[in-house]
Amino acid sequence: MAKFFGNLHLVLVAGLVLALVVMFGAHAGLVDANSIFRWLHLFFGITWIGLLYYFNFVQIPTMPKVPAELKPGISKHIAPSALFFFRWAALLTVITGLIVAWLAGYMHEALMLKAPYVLIGIGMWLALIMAANVWFVIWPNQKKALGIVPAEDAAKAKAATTAMIASRTNVLLSLAMLYCMVNFS
Repeated sequence: MAKFFGNLHLVLVAGLVLALVVMFGAHAGLVDANSIFRWLHLFFGITWIGLLYYFNFVQIPTMPKVPAELKPGISKHIAPSALFFFRWAALLTVITGLIVAWLAGYMHEALMLKAPYVLIGIGMWLALIMAANVWFVIWPNQKKALGIVPAEDAAKAKAATTAMIASRTNVLLSLAMLYCMVNFS
């Protein structure tokens, strides 16, 4: 069992197979493109917001307490890997969410904030702003702060602060975005 659960890729494949069995077994007559994209949207969204909360509730507050000799373990190994999944989960959340809205026939009305799609439209716009923050503010600044791209120490410090502010902005926006998402009917 330890060998199986020690291999993340195997666990993900097994989880996907189980999900497909449930979809096409127990839920067979009700599976359509929209239900599959809703499921993917939820999976990517949980990954994205989970990592956003990990960075803001765990990594950022803990880093000042980490001894200097241990910080490279986080900044050179953990943070770049987490940021990889963070940014791609953000993009895939937005893409699958737009596909769900398009398949369900409300994408245009929601993005235009037309009734009865105002609530989900606000959520969609908040998610688009958050994803733009991830790709155009957080990621470019984290590359500098983590030394993935060359930068002077002062530029690294400024980039870390900018990334943190953008990340905290996403935490702020995520609360309203999640409300909009779960209360759209």
